[in-house]
Amino acid sequence: MDPYKKVIVTVAQLNGYTKELLENDAFISDIYVRGELSNFKIYSSGHLYFSLKDEKAAIAGVMWRSYASKLPFIPKDGLKVVAHGRISLYEDSGRYQIIVDDLQPDGIGSLYYAYEQLKQKLYEEGLFDEKYKKQLPRYPGRVGIITSPTGAAIRDMTRILGRRFPIAEMLLYPSLVQGAGAAAQLASGIRYFNEMKNVDVIIIGRGGGSIEDLWEFNSEALAREIFASEIPVISAVGHESDFTICDFVADVRASTPSAAAELAVPDVSELYIRLENAKKKLSLLANAYVDSRRKKLTVLSASPFLRSPMNFIDTKRMKVTQLLDRLDGNFGRIFERKRSLYKEKVASLEALSPLAVLSRGYGVSYDRNGCILKSVKGIKKGDIIRNILSDGEITATVSDIKTEEK
Repeated sequence: MDPYKKVIVTVAQLNGYTKELLENDAFISDIYVRGELSNFKIYSSGHLYFSLKDEKAAIAGVMWRSYASKLPFIPKDGLKVVAHGRISLYEDSGRYQIIVDDLQPDGIGSLYYAYEQLKQKLYEEGLFDEKYKKQLPRYPGRVGIITSPTGAAIRDMTRILGRRFPIAEMLLYPSLVQGAGAAAQLASGIRYFNEMKNVDVIIIGRGGGSIEDLWEFNSEALAREIFASEIPVISAVGHESDFTICDFVADVRASTPSAAAELAVPDVSELYIRLENAKKKLSLLANAYVDSRRKKLTVLSASPFLRSPMNFIDTKRMKVTQLLDRLDGNFGRIFERKRSLYKEKVASLEALSPLAVLSRGYGVSYDRNGCILKSVKGIKKGDIIRNILSDGEITATVSDIKTEEK
C-alpha cells in the first residue's frame, strides 16, 4: 500500500482513532492537571461534570459516581484543584476531556477543606451558638463515656474520675473512634444515653492522632446528634491543639480526655476543704448568735419586771385606773354636751310644729279633697269641711259664706 496515498475516513473512524491514540499514550493516561473548577454540575446519576481552566485554556472534565462518592468534600465553582486521571475523547461529539478519578483542593488537603466546609455550614445554622450550650451538673451521680474500651483515653478518665469524685458512677458505651463506621457508633452512644436517661453528663472523645485518625469526629450526623442531646456533652478529642466539629457543637470542649474528666466532676478533696471551712464558719456564727442571746438574756433578767413582777403589775394597774377615770370624765362631758344639743333641737322643732299653733286656739280646715283651706273661694253652701283643733276634729256643713272686703 502506498503510504502517501490519501485515505478517506468517516468522522466516527477519526474520533475512534484519536481516542485510541490518546488512551494509549503513557503520559496522558496517568496525569495530574492543576486548574480552577467552572461550570460544575452534579447530575442525578451522581456523576460530576465540570471544566478545568487556567488563564489561557480550558478542558472538559468528568468524574464518575464511583469515584465522586469517595470525595470527603463538595467541589464547587472557583475552587482550585489538582485532578488526577486520563485524557480521552468522547466519540459522539469529538470532545476532548479528562476522565478524573481523584480530586484534591490545590494547596490544602481534601479532608481539611471538607472540615472547613462543614464547619462553616453548621456555624451558619447556629449549631455552635452559645445560647444553646447547656450547663454541666455540679454534682453528677453518673457519668456516661463514649470511647474505645481499650484506648489510653478510657484508662486516664477512669483514673481521674475515681480519684476526684469516687461516689459518681461511670457508664461506658464502647465505640470505634476511628475508621469507617466509627461516627455511626459514636452517634449511637449519644442516642443511647438520651433514650435511657441514665447519666447526668456525657464525655465523648479519644486520644490524639492525625486528621485522618480524628476524622470520624467531624461527621455531620454526629454533630447533629450532639446538638440534639438533652444531656450536657463534653467533647474531648485529641490533644489541646486538635479541633474537630464535635468540639464546636458540644456544650463544653476539653483539651484532652483527662481534662474532660476533671471538668465533668468536682474534686472531692476540694469539697472536703469547703465543707470544713463551712463547718468552721457555721460554728462561729452559731457561737456568736448564742453569745448575743445570752447577753440579751442578762439584760432582760436585770429588768425591774423580772426582779419584782408585782411592782411592775401594780404600776400598770394604777396606769389603767387613771386612764379609766379620764375615760369616765370625758364620756360624761361628751354626754352632757350631746344632751343639751338635743334639747335645743327639740325646742326648735316644737316651735315650728303646727300642733303648737293649734294649742294656742287656732284650727285648720280641710275641703272634701283633704286640701287645707286658705280662702273661702271655691267653697259653696252645703259643702262638708273638716276642722282640726288642738284636742280633736269637727266635721261641718257650710250654711253661710262671708268674705271680707279689702
